[in-house]
Amino acid sequence: MKFFHAFLALAVGAMLAVVPAHAVDLSIVSGDTGNGIKVLREILDRYEKQSGNKVNIVVMPSSTTDQFGQYKLWLAAGNTDIDVYQTDVIWAPQLASQLVDLTSAAKDVVGEHFPSIIQSQTVNGKLIALPIFTDAPALYYRKDLLDKYGAKVPTTWKELADTAKLVMDKERAAGNKDMWGFVFQGNAYEGLTCDALEWVMSNGGGQIIEPDGTVSINNPKAAAALDMVKGWIGTISPPGVLAYQEEESRGVWQTGNAVFMRNWPYAYALGNGPDAPIKGKFDVAPLPAGTDEGARPVATLGGWNLAVSKYSKNPDAAIDMVKFIASPEMQKYRTLKTSNLPTIQVLYDDADIAREQPIIPRWRQVFLNAAPRPSATVKVKYNEASSQFWTAVHKTLSGEGSAADNLADLEVTLTKLKGSGW
Repeated sequence: MKFFHAFLALAVGAMLAVVPAHAVDLSIVSGDTGNGIKVLREILDRYEKQSGNKVNIVVMPSSTTDQFGQYKLWLAAGNTDIDVYQTDVIWAPQLASQLVDLTSAAKDVVGEHFPSIIQSQTVNGKLIALPIFTDAPALYYRKDLLDKYGAKVPTTWKELADTAKLVMDKERAAGNKDMWGFVFQGNAYEGLTCDALEWVMSNGGGQIIEPDGTVSINNPKAAAALDMVKGWIGTISPPGVLAYQEEESRGVWQTGNAVFMRNWPYAYALGNGPDAPIKGKFDVAPLPAGTDEGARPVATLGGWNLAVSKYSKNPDAAIDMVKFIASPEMQKYRTLKTSNLPTIQVLYDDADIAREQPIIPRWRQVFLNAAPRPSATVKVKYNEASSQFWTAVHKTLSGEGSAADNLADLEVTLTKLKGSGW
């Protein structure tokens, strides 16, 4: 590790070949999930030391839906207090007109990243954000409990439900009355769109809205997927899961009270933290699939990026900071600290990462199943379309109407939205 830290110090110094003539104050907006803010602060401390600039973190709530709403308000008002926004992979088409085009400034580094991720942040030929990590969720499972009861890692949703019930019942009988079988993100927000897209697509029910613009969500396989999940509520999943986001799910899981969890990579490092009750007791696998012919595992493509506001008073310094945070050296640092997936291709073969975060090279298998949300198709109307989808799903899971009826209504709503122009 001494060699790594020495290498890191030299590399960081080399990265900032262009230093602003005068030190400036910058601000960056970031959501608060896991230990992400702590690690970002550590990275920014390094940037401050090298550049002479000072950076303030404006902390946002963990809900990406709340973040997006605040971003829109700030940008619509031409807020000059915010220089850099941390953006979800799906927001590029919706925010592009108010963000700086990074095409020229980043031409020397874009080739280091996965091309598909760079493409996701390119709108009308303009690169509006640089990626800092990518995301694809996995199935977290208690390896010790599956071994204890001779159970296998499930590859279908039915197998997951059966195994979750088996282990949950046996653990409760043994005295753990708080044990549940499966926790996920069931609150009515963007996270539920991600979860539900996985249930529907992996069951052969389509992509909600297909790449050609076809509204496909109203079909029997999609309805069957939601009916399946509705059956989990109160049986293998706690009734409160309908209010869970990522951190609530992780809270149940990390205290040792769930057999399975669906979550993003950041939860892996935290689950293996020095004080975590489940340290060394769990592993991850690709999410399950449906049982019909042609069904396959699906993991919603996520990821976070950095974009510079058009209203920044110091755009050159802001771009310099973005390139620093997105660099291979800082992505490596973040990966070692958080288990976030890097967007720099060569880091998946990095010896330090393989040694300290052995899950990262293995996550490639999960990443191969990644599927995008239909943001590229729906463009500026994506947030509205997603809100209509997660609302229909949440109503179904809450027992407010059948899946078939709710998806039929959703089809009407999305078709009207399409008619108003995407």
